[in-house]
Amino acid sequence: MKKQYLFLLASMMAVPTFAQETYENARLTGSDLNGTARYVGMGGAMEALGADISTIGSNPAGIGLFRRSMISVSGGLLTQQNTNSFADENKTNVSFDQIGVVYAAGRRRRNQINFGFNYHKSKNFNQILMASNRLNGSSQNKQSYLKGLLGSQANGGFSVGKTTDGYYNGYYDDKSNSTAGTWSQLDYLYWNTLIPDSKTGNFYAYDAESFQYGRSSNGYISNYDFNISGSYDNTFYWGLTFGLKDVNYHAYSEYTEQFSKNLGNVRVTDERKITGSGFDITAGIIVRPVENSPFRLGAYVKTPTWYDLTTRNYTTIANNATEGGTYDNGKVENLYDYKIWTPWKFGFSLGHTIGDFLALGFTYEYEDHSAINTRVNDGTYVDYYYGDIYETTVKDAAMNRHTEKSLKGVSTIKAGIEYKPTRELSLRAGYNYVSPKYNESAQKATGLASYGTSYSSATDYTNWEATNRFTLGAGYQHKQFSIDLAYQYSAQKGKFYPFSDMSVKDATTTYTNTAPATEVKNDKSQLLLTLGYRF
Repeated sequence: MKKQYLFLLASMMAVPTFAQETYENARLTGSDLNGTARYVGMGGAMEALGADISTIGSNPAGIGLFRRSMISVSGGLLTQQNTNSFADENKTNVSFDQIGVVYAAGRRRRNQINFGFNYHKSKNFNQILMASNRLNGSSQNKQSYLKGLLGSQANGGFSVGKTTDGYYNGYYDDKSNSTAGTWSQLDYLYWNTLIPDSKTGNFYAYDAESFQYGRSSNGYISNYDFNISGSYDNTFYWGLTFGLKDVNYHAYSEYTEQFSKNLGNVRVTDERKITGSGFDITAGIIVRPVENSPFRLGAYVKTPTWYDLTTRNYTTIANNATEGGTYDNGKVENLYDYKIWTPWKFGFSLGHTIGDFLALGFTYEYEDHSAINTRVNDGTYVDYYYGDIYETTVKDAAMNRHTEKSLKGVSTIKAGIEYKPTRELSLRAGYNYVSPKYNESAQKATGLASYGTSYSSATDYTNWEATNRFTLGAGYQHKQFSIDLAYQYSAQKGKFYPFSDMSVKDATTTYTNTAPATEVKNDKSQLLLTLGYRF
């Protein structure tokens, strides 16, 4: 009879601050197509056309084209397609997306300086992900079991032994008292509930027939951009933006495996929150190479975003196996701080207008996500002269190597058109393509000796493919007032895996643990409204 007992891994709560894992970090890189309805309606291809406040965070020189001051505010609805509600997360959510102001100090002069501030939601985490599939004998608990068979951190696993408190722990090897960097929170739960048999003391892995998975996530990354920009002789425009970011991410997941031979099931729930802040700097220019032509060239560069973050998790396991095991329930919770530096971003853009009735825009951006720099907080530095204390960090070399292999450079292509049948009315269309961020063969690194592995509480991952966005928009301007509408449809496919592949040879026996890919989608629709006033 298994014990009905709920325990807490308290030893992992009062620890130094560490780094995070590749797939978690990748959630924070890149951005949605969001901003004003005019910007979205043209697919975001306004980095050379300028004169829209949403260019403040991509090509700041676009603010230099303003000749009148303006204030705008945007909001709308975001709906996820092809899914059901899960864990109180709705398919449709209201979103406040943008508010900003530009002060044109020169008042239509050929040489002038403008100032701008804009808030916008660069990333919306609202998503429901559902997946289920056959496992054909593989299982999440077998992954933890096989890591124990590997016997040491050097082999990608750990040596299992009991602590003085009577709980199982994963050590560096069978001669060490140090916890292995490959020993995760989820390993702790499995090795203290399901894997040990309370009657015999032997260790067992349980084959699974199938799994069911559901995750709801919500939250956002907010950008607060401060800009100074200007123009010279209406042929050269420049801009500089200092950006602050606010991160609020929350996700809840449920993972259930049905064991083979009617031996019951196991259920793992995981709740994770990531909060924090970051900052970056963006610089850009726009030039008109031919003085009497409206054709424009734009170029810009964005520094890494330097993030300072805190992550929290609360994870439970319900061992519903009909035989074996030690405890029916277990739980673990943790909190720690870490840092990541996102990649540099580079952009090039073209813009052209024909008369006062047609505008064309094109933008290309490149961002190498394999260069994400995961940082370990390793101490503090005291400036005794000024009395300031600074936190010091070093690279998480092991996790950064995994990131280099798992992620890759991403190209973003934007194209847009605006047609004005009358002076007041504008019609828009756009296309926005983002190439895949993940290598097809990438896997979550559960056997990596890194703090990102140690503090992992889930084994699932998704290798998302390219994103295709199609946009339409319309705008109407009357005197100083304007109203703009945009519709965006975003389509993305991915391959979901509940855990990574493993193959372990023990004496004459080779154990494999492989989960098939499950096709998933992340299709969304957005309806956006912007109200503007020029003065």
